[in-house]
Amino acid sequence: MATAAAGRVTAGVSFAARLAFEHVGHAFTAGVPTLTDISLTAEPGEVLCLLGPSGSGKTTLLRIAAGIEAQTKGRLLINDKVIAGPGVFVPPEKRSVGLVFQDYALFPHLTILENVRFGLTALSREEARGEAMISLSRVGLERYAESYPHSLSGGEQQRVALARAIAPRPAVLLMDEPFSGLDSRLKDSVRAETLAILRQSRATAIVVTHDAEEAMRMGDRIALLKDGRLVQAGTANEIYHQPASLFAAGFFSELNVFAGRVAGGRVETPLGSFDAGAIGDGAQATVAIRLSGFDVSQTHGQTPARVLSRRFLGVVELLELAVPGMEQPIRARVRCGALSGSGPEIWLTVRGADVLVFERTGESA
Repeated sequence: MATAAAGRVTAGVSFAARLAFEHVGHAFTAGVPTLTDISLTAEPGEVLCLLGPSGSGKTTLLRIAAGIEAQTKGRLLINDKVIAGPGVFVPPEKRSVGLVFQDYALFPHLTILENVRFGLTALSREEARGEAMISLSRVGLERYAESYPHSLSGGEQQRVALARAIAPRPAVLLMDEPFSGLDSRLKDSVRAETLAILRQSRATAIVVTHDAEEAMRMGDRIALLKDGRLVQAGTANEIYHQPASLFAAGFFSELNVFAGRVAGGRVETPLGSFDAGAIGDGAQATVAIRLSGFDVSQTHGQTPARVLSRRFLGVVELLELAVPGMEQPIRARVRCGALSGSGPEIWLTVRGADVLVFERTGESA
């Protein structure tokens, strides 16, 4: 793929737009909201990732942006112009919005060139062909112009779908889990290619994903959704290190979770006492420790532990550990070689940067 990228056309879109959702709500049936009061902005030229579990409202929000679905409350604006709201609905074809579907939605009976040219109806046949070839060149597939979709790999089909979406040079590009159909080895390279093309085209992009690592790899910012509500929005660094809730913390890393009560500004757990921050004395708290937040040793540390199981995962080992005062085992991810011996008795030390304390609300990670 690197060879194809070397000689690509680098023409950009005509402009990048700001897409804003203002207090957007949606319900398929009366009384059952799928989105509740979503306010969110994708800035010009930004890659914004919509992240969340299945049923969180990510795809519905994307469909509303595309004009495929109409919100029941709130407004959408592109460059401060209302495109959907009370008494206003700009149809999809007039929004300057491109859409890449999860299943690529290529026409099997059309050539690759014809697929990419399909949406360029405002141009003459020759102009449309020229723009389609430029778009195919940008994704490194011009040599497949006369081929048919069935002859291409999954990664190549994804790039054709991207070429078709950027051919009209949209101001906003919407992508609905575009890499979910690719195997893990191919996914990394296609994702990197796609991000390079987005940067090159300078379109504002909104990418839906349920994979936190993918969101961190691609997004300038991430918007995390749960049950149709916006939980937190920010950079990957901000959400990872300062999650707004236990749910947000658990979406970005595996956690060991402990319950405790705040006393003297601290929470006591079987793995030590931790600063409760702004949570007041007497309040119930949840302490979350990332699996990667442990140092292990066979000779010294803060807490004794017994190894119940070790799983070799390449760069790391996954340990299941019994700790005094805990009925359930805890888990730790440690660098391979951190435990040189085979004996079950070890010591744990918790790294403070990987400890998160929340006031208990009943939500799970």
